[in-house]
Amino acid sequence: MALQLYDTYTRSLRDFTPLHPPEVGLYACGPTVYDYAHIGNLRTYIFEDILRRVLEFNGYTVRHVVNITDVGHLTSDADTGEDKMEKGARRTGKTAWQIAGEYTQAFMNDLRHLNILEPTIWSKATDHISEQIAMILCIEEQGYTYLTSDGVYFDTSKLSDYGHLGRLDIDGLRAGSRVDMGEKRNPTDFALWKFSPQDARRQMEWESPWGIGFPGWHIECSAMSTKYLGSFFDIHCGGEDHITVHHTNEIAQTEACLGTHLANFWMHGYFLQIDEGKMSKSSGEFLRLQVLLDRHIDPLAYRFFCLGAHYRSKLNFTWESLNGAEVALNKLRSAAYEWGTPADTVDAEYVARFTAEINDDLNMPRALALIWELVRSDLTPAIKKATLLQFDRVLGLGLADWQPAVVNIPDEVMALVQQRQQARSEKRWQDADAIRVEVGARGFEIEDTAQGPLVRSKMR
Repeated sequence: MALQLYDTYTRSLRDFTPLHPPEVGLYACGPTVYDYAHIGNLRTYIFEDILRRVLEFNGYTVRHVVNITDVGHLTSDADTGEDKMEKGARRTGKTAWQIAGEYTQAFMNDLRHLNILEPTIWSKATDHISEQIAMILCIEEQGYTYLTSDGVYFDTSKLSDYGHLGRLDIDGLRAGSRVDMGEKRNPTDFALWKFSPQDARRQMEWESPWGIGFPGWHIECSAMSTKYLGSFFDIHCGGEDHITVHHTNEIAQTEACLGTHLANFWMHGYFLQIDEGKMSKSSGEFLRLQVLLDRHIDPLAYRFFCLGAHYRSKLNFTWESLNGAEVALNKLRSAAYEWGTPADTVDAEYVARFTAEINDDLNMPRALALIWELVRSDLTPAIKKATLLQFDRVLGLGLADWQPAVVNIPDEVMALVQQRQQARSEKRWQDADAIRVEVGARGFEIEDTAQGPLVRSKMR
């Protein structure tokens, strides 16, 4: 039952042992708060929440740090274009500081809707400018930087294993580069500090040893993760799009300054897709969690939907599949509710099997299959309930607190329900089915339970 996790750095499944047991240092790249998060972004945070819950299920204490990028992320990951915060401010007519606050709060609200545990530390880039400057100075002292007219750049050619995380073909990138690099020496070089334009004042800029400007996107995560977790910590997470640029550059910075590749494990969640294409803001395929709420879909149905695929596999989103996940979640909730009070003990065999599945690189699809096996098992309801609630420490579905929604059922609907019960008791199945259809036409549905019929609105 040893916990095994897939490490992108070594491209292998490895036994996980904390560097400083029982504590685990976990850093997750947070949002760039120039716009709302979409549900594809949120899939990554669900994966990271499951990871944290699995670590805690295994008895570890997790120090979880999530950054808020509120400066320095340009519209191109290759250090070109406008700062996303400045662009967002112009789009909304608000200040960069205002939109950073509003979108940060919206992101935190999304996490609460999805029952994602709040990190131990929220770390804003703009609160850590001095730490970022200090790290750039360290990198400069080691001889890895050079100046251009628009900033301080990292010279990737001086790092022998640059690009190892993404398995980058550096020679091929140099040979195939047709992009105007400006004053960059190599296609993979990246900005550590950008100078403010001389002909315009930025909303977010600071004094530095090199002039007034703002930090590059990558330096914030190296500086803040090492501040809170040390120069070499257990796990660094993010989306798969971070592998070749952002995380590769975090590692380069840390190797140059501190001599480590920052984290013992590098873990990445894969994309959510719509019609087999990546969901992204730039593509226009941009679904917010609020869209689900507006459609009266429980956000936890989306969490349940994400649990049905391994975090290292792409997941295709359709409304049909999400609706199917909601139906399945409600069946699980209803079953747990009907089981009544949980027992004081769990079924040890099921817990051992569940532990084996989640410890196999967070294999949630197999864990879910085991849960449905538990539901159909011959165990007593009380043991089932206790065992399922143990599993929910990882699932994060809030099963212990769920109750059927209290709905005001019109008298005429309740009269139909009673007529149906009478028809069922007299084994007039055709009449009972016809009454169920009539109840459905009035906007309600009936679920037959051991305690009698459960009536609820279809709009829930």
